[in-house]
Amino acid sequence: MIKKSTFLILFVLLINIHSHAQNERVLSNLKTIQILAGEKWWGGAVNDGIKMPFENSYSYNMYGNLKGNQAQPLLLSNKGRVIWSEAPFKFSIIDKTILLESIEKIHLSEAGNDLRSAFKYASKNYFAPNGKTPDKLLFEEPQYNTWIELIYDQNQKDILKYAHAIIDNGFPPGVLMIDDNWQEAYGNWKFHPKRFPSPKSMVKELHDLGFKVMLWVCPFVSPDTEVFRKTAKEGMYLEYPENQTVAGQPLSYANNVAMIGWWNGYSALLDFSNPKAQEWFKGELQYLIDEYKVDGFKLDAGDAVFYPSWLKSHTGNLIPNNHTEFFAEIGLEFPLNEYRATWKMGGLPLAQRLRDKGHNWIDLQTLIPNITVQGIMGYAFTCPDMIGGGEFNSFLNTTTIDQELIVRSAQIHALMPMMQFSVAPWRILDKEHLQAVKEAVSLRKTFTPEMLKLVEVAAITGEPIVRTMEYVFPNSGYENIKDQFLLGNEVLVAPILEKGQKTRTILLPKGIWKGFDGKTYQGNKEINISVNLKSIPYFKKTN
Repeated sequence: MIKKSTFLILFVLLINIHSHAQNERVLSNLKTIQILAGEKWWGGAVNDGIKMPFENSYSYNMYGNLKGNQAQPLLLSNKGRVIWSEAPFKFSIIDKTILLESIEKIHLSEAGNDLRSAFKYASKNYFAPNGKTPDKLLFEEPQYNTWIELIYDQNQKDILKYAHAIIDNGFPPGVLMIDDNWQEAYGNWKFHPKRFPSPKSMVKELHDLGFKVMLWVCPFVSPDTEVFRKTAKEGMYLEYPENQTVAGQPLSYANNVAMIGWWNGYSALLDFSNPKAQEWFKGELQYLIDEYKVDGFKLDAGDAVFYPSWLKSHTGNLIPNNHTEFFAEIGLEFPLNEYRATWKMGGLPLAQRLRDKGHNWIDLQTLIPNITVQGIMGYAFTCPDMIGGGEFNSFLNTTTIDQELIVRSAQIHALMPMMQFSVAPWRILDKEHLQAVKEAVSLRKTFTPEMLKLVEVAAITGEPIVRTMEYVFPNSGYENIKDQFLLGNEVLVAPILEKGQKTRTILLPKGIWKGFDGKTYQGNKEINISVNLKSIPYFKKTN
């Protein structure tokens, strides 16, 4: 005889199972979903965050195209609905419908009635966090990347000069990233002996100054090298199909390796579906840690577009996005990491940077919507590119540098999860603008304990560190606000995003808010404040 308490437990379990079955529906590979009244959608490509929530006529095909940044096979709505597929899919917003096409099944779930419930469902079911974070120094102090100052002339003398200048100009040490062309060749991951006569002493000096050291690496290998010749024999690269010929002659093992065009020319591309390639690449990285005592890696490239599906890989029936996923998984073994392009890596302890931005106000205005979309797609550990932009051509002529733009960019970074310098502010800024940047760094320091708590929460719950107003204050008409964000639920940030701005209109949600100016504000209304070069408008909720 079943006891009454046991019967009740079984009844509750059956109700929960039935509820979950109703909650999620598996759709056919081609499906039209009706958009509900007032429903807005986010997801897909991080680089299109500025276009979200989506407007009519938006279309995106995720297959082999990450748009140079992170992507997820995920859509979320402010009415609590979730669309997910294990494979990349194409979707189009046409009038009041979403048209979906996928090579695998699509899941449509009704998780609640707001964006937050949709995210929590997706996080729990599709990309649950594992409790780990990237190296905490990435959040605790500013990062410094040598790219803009040195470009392809990475060398020991100037790297040390840059590091000492950071300290001498009153900036705190943090992570220092040595960018592309420190190595002998792509794939030959040894310091170039002429430009780095004593790399061990360089790394030691950087450590003594208080820095941790990251090195730029990529999955490409220069073909005219001994490294390539040895690894090609092991079948570690993407290859042309076996029937490929040149001048009617079959290709040899080395010539059969596909040459992939990327921003640094043409190179062979490691096939990480092959365990041998994974083992070799990880061994090269570990050698750099053991031999030179570097601390981690900036893992660049790996974009799905570099892996066309018609090429031959060790594991068959792969799609381009799979290769991006394999490359990203390597970073999980190195807590000090950074990626720009990833696929289906939500919830995992990888530092995810927005793609390179130009030195202009239009690109500056994409930082908030793009980084908040990173968060709701499961990428909580985020960096908003380099301060002032990461495209080096903008900085070759100092007369074209906009000093105010550098300041406003630094101010946005200051209250985001990570803050990364590259161009040296003491080189390009006058005294007034340099002081404004330093004050932004000082303000960040006061928020560091709160930031680290949010990092720990993200590692456990998956929740974003940087959040949209719609996420925190659902169904309040805030879904289109792209110039404000929240740190957690209690700190609202409304940075200056327009050149020469003297006043700022801010929408304060309900509640009592203490402002950056020391004043107390009643929420649930718009306020107008005066701002100057040093202003970083933020408000802490007090009730």
